[in-house]
Amino acid sequence: MSKTAFVALGSNMGNGEENIKGAVDALKLVPGISVEKLSPVYETTPWGYEAQHNFTNACVKLSVDISPEALLGVCLGIEAGMGRIREFRNGPRIIDLDLIIYEGEKRNTEELKLPHPGMKDRDFVLVPLFDIADEPLKSEVAGYIAELTEHYIVK
Repeated sequence: MSKTAFVALGSNMGNGEENIKGAVDALKLVPGISVEKLSPVYETTPWGYEAQHNFTNACVKLSVDISPEALLGVCLGIEAGMGRIREFRNGPRIIDLDLIIYEGEKRNTEELKLPHPGMKDRDFVLVPLFDIADEPLKSEVAGYIAELTEHYIVK
């Protein structure tokens, strides 16, 4: 039985929109993953480490027949395949894929935390997620957006 998962995508090196498209195209090639919806892309200011270029962010809704851990592995593999190098936390990246929600699953391990603990504080995750979420998730996300005090999306 398929489950719904959401992955947040971000890029601030090279052409961000093309990098996100490339990552989504790679997800489409993986057995057990079907891309259901892709949000619009947003330009956002950096979070965590501010001395870098703005980001391009989006979110994708997936139907999956693989475990959360396998999906995380797919995301990390796509990042590596596209040339992501992790020099330091929150630094520049060609692509970032964060598994933020996996239907009915909670995790709190060193490798995987579900739902993603930082998503509630980041409009660059919440706004694209809102764009593609169905109820009741859409209402939950709207509540988180309303509570935000810091904003990163470029107006």
